[in-house]
Amino acid sequence: MSAAGSLLAVVPAAAVLLLIVAAMPREAGAVAPLRLAVVRAVLLSGAYAVLVVEVLGASHALTRGAFTVAWLLFLVAAAAAAGLRWRRATRLGQPPAATPVPVSAAPAVSTAQRPVPVGAVVSGGGPDVSAPAESDEPAPAPTRAGRGVADLRAVAVDAWRTARPGERLLAGTVGGLILVELLVALLAEPNNFDSQTYHLPKVEHWVAQGDLDFWPTAIHRQVTIPPGAEYLLLHLRLLTGGDHLHNLVQWAAGVVCLLVAARITAQLGGGRRAQLLTAFVLATTPMVVLQATSTQTDLICAAWVACAATLVLDGLSRRTGWGTLLGLGAATGLTAVTKTSGLIAVGPLLVLWGLAQLRLARTDQSAPADPATPGGGRRSWPVGRLARTVGGSVLILAVAAVVVGPFLARVTAEFGHPLGPPRLRESIPMERHDPASIVVNALRIGHTAFDTPLAPLRRAGAQVIIGGAEAIGVDPQDRAITFGRELFPEPAWYPDEDRVAFPLAGALAVIGAVIALARPRRIAPERAGSLRAYAVVVLTAVLLHTAMIKWQPWGNRLLLYAVVLAVPLAGLWLDALLRNRAGGRRSVAAVAAVTVLATSALAGVLALSYGFPRRLVGAGSVFTTSDWDTRFLRRPQWADEFRWAATAVQDSGARRIGLVQQNDNWEYPWWLLLRQPDGRSPDLVALQSVLPERPPADPSSVDAIVCTGNEAACAKLVPAGWRLEFRGYVGYALPPGR
Repeated sequence: MSAAGSLLAVVPAAAVLLLIVAAMPREAGAVAPLRLAVVRAVLLSGAYAVLVVEVLGASHALTRGAFTVAWLLFLVAAAAAAGLRWRRATRLGQPPAATPVPVSAAPAVSTAQRPVPVGAVVSGGGPDVSAPAESDEPAPAPTRAGRGVADLRAVAVDAWRTARPGERLLAGTVGGLILVELLVALLAEPNNFDSQTYHLPKVEHWVAQGDLDFWPTAIHRQVTIPPGAEYLLLHLRLLTGGDHLHNLVQWAAGVVCLLVAARITAQLGGGRRAQLLTAFVLATTPMVVLQATSTQTDLICAAWVACAATLVLDGLSRRTGWGTLLGLGAATGLTAVTKTSGLIAVGPLLVLWGLAQLRLARTDQSAPADPATPGGGRRSWPVGRLARTVGGSVLILAVAAVVVGPFLARVTAEFGHPLGPPRLRESIPMERHDPASIVVNALRIGHTAFDTPLAPLRRAGAQVIIGGAEAIGVDPQDRAITFGRELFPEPAWYPDEDRVAFPLAGALAVIGAVIALARPRRIAPERAGSLRAYAVVVLTAVLLHTAMIKWQPWGNRLLLYAVVLAVPLAGLWLDALLRNRAGGRRSVAAVAAVTVLATSALAGVLALSYGFPRRLVGAGSVFTTSDWDTRFLRRPQWADEFRWAATAVQDSGARRIGLVQQNDNWEYPWWLLLRQPDGRSPDLVALQSVLPERPPADPSSVDAIVCTGNEAACAKLVPAGWRLEFRGYVGYALPPGR
């Protein structure tokens, strides 16, 4: 990465930081205002990044210069907005933002500041007015409203000074994991399997073409899978000229997930310790640890879903403003354009938001009615407020359509369906929806998600599920409810970024969800209605997921968005357990909870230290493995084979190179090895195509052919008289005389 590329990469980060300043909430009583500003800033930046790609792609201008101009303009606009916010606040004699409270210091909002949640959305009752449970947390020291970095530092110092040793340990562990993950993300080369097959080749095709048009390919996922995460990678690819910073996108998404999950906990009534417990459980979940240094897409999707959730919770107790409506639309669109499975959660969240807004529209004021008034105040259907709710819903969908619409339009034009070709629509979604099949699918997904290193337990659980499935007339390996040719069960306990289970976080979340549904006042007395409503949404999302997505060995990562949404329930329950630890049984339960937290910390540290395919110690360490070998840790034997074939092709002087590969083969190494001496993309063309309207190139029109996978498939496409060489997984073919 050049020095100029390094400087350009700073521009988007600087713009986001300025937007955080500009987006600080002005309304009094906002929960965790700094984190809310982060949500607003990342949603605006994400939507801008996607629209820049779409606009420049339609203009055939996906170039470094165009992206540089786009980000410099965005930086100027962000600086102007931040400056305007600052000057206005200074002129009024007020701080430019509500006092920011970091994760480690944010106490629950006082009863006087909190609007009463819409408990009737689920429970049907009036506002919650019970007194808060006593807490043994020390009261935070008074802090003055900050106007700059020094004041933010003062808030952090006060929070640290008033924190208990246990809270400091929680915060220190989370911070330490984030920093070490950042180090790994910077040191490790992208080496995720799917990234080698379609995530990163997708980016390289756009760079080579200068636009977003589809191309002939044997790997349909390069054009059919939503490209939102790759859009973000494209910005870094063009600004820096390489992939050295690609892992930072998921790392940043992981940080956003931690911040937003902690804010959700605060919105549901959790104090400082509950928020720290939420961040701790999530940060030590091995799947989060491993994906935070990857070029996968699941954390990015989870971040957008979490942003939607926290904005929805704001709308349970007050009328939603136009800015938040735009944010909800952006979160919905960004989820759809990144990973459509995330919409399984966004849909119920928006339904909850709509019900709450309709209920608020019936009251005389957006603030909660007086609980002493029978029925909570006069109920009516003011036409203006009802129209505003309907209009807000339309606006959310319109903004989402602007973000994801261009991609869906291209897919529809290419395949005649917005969800892509039949092979995509039938491979991942459930093809049977009878109750028995859904139950079997849910049990298999749960078995894989809660897997542990205890092999006898895994085998026993699998046998029970298989036997039960056969007893109710369902084949547990039915292709209609099972992805591809995979067979259940499959071990998932090992810390691998694509499949690692989350038994600890999952168990804690399940317990928290059960209590939130059955006894919400026990863990959030002032937010019982909102807590129960939120738990219903999380449960609905999980049930919909098991009814819509087939079981697969890699299914745990598809559930990551649900884990991020559910962990706040675990944090709230753990905090209540520690708060009410008086008495023998509760003391035992508290000791058990501390033991689980210690085990969770150990799991997170081990995943970071020994996880695959990026680790700190042992074989394959990011400190001792070369850049090239790091890319091939999944398949070490292929590293020399790719180099061998690429060297032969380059030595031949070939310019136009044909690709022969199968659906799950690695394409990305060719883009690295065959790059032209001046850094421009190689001229790679596919000799096979699964796109009916995109015919492949004629083998006689290329100067050389490179192949991966099946030698026989490659031989069929090599013109007569060419020399074909194959070594294991990789081969090449050259015409006579080369």
